[in-house]
Amino acid sequence: MSHSVTVTRTTTTTTTSAIIINTGYLKTWPGLLKFAELILGIVTVGLVAYYYQKYNITQTPETFFLLTAVTFMIGTFLILLACLISISTSSILSKTIYELVYHGFAFLLLLAASLTFIIEVNHKKRSYSYDYEPYFAAAIIGLINSGLYLLSTIFAQRSYRGL
Repeated sequence: MSHSVTVTRTTTTTTTSAIIINTGYLKTWPGLLKFAELILGIVTVGLVAYYYQKYNITQTPETFFLLTAVTFMIGTFLILLACLISISTSSILSKTIYELVYHGFAFLLLLAASLTFIIEVNHKKRSYSYDYEPYFAAAIIGLINSGLYLLSTIFAQRSYRGL
């Protein structure tokens, strides 16, 4: 006895416009470092911007520190955002020289700005009588953040070299 079997195949395609967040990136060392750099950047910018003396033009270390911290806070936010909303970005970006150059310059400039600012604040304690402690804390956090950028530079160099 023979039987007749009919096989029907149906192909469906679906498209979605949902944004998938790559939360696994925050479980990696580079992701954690970028998140910590962003948080410390927000804290330093918030402290200095709150106590910033807008009408005193002679405070160039204060302005240099604030501009440097804002620049790298925004840059780190954009890199972290790109890695969180695109799975391929987090794997491709780490293999390019961009992260190595970015984190290297962030380390050098934030270190220079933090050291300049901490020396200025300690040198002119009387001028910063009410703002001394928040400015000193912001400068110390800036030094810690520059250390995190150094670690990110090391991770970026290893990833770029393929180690």
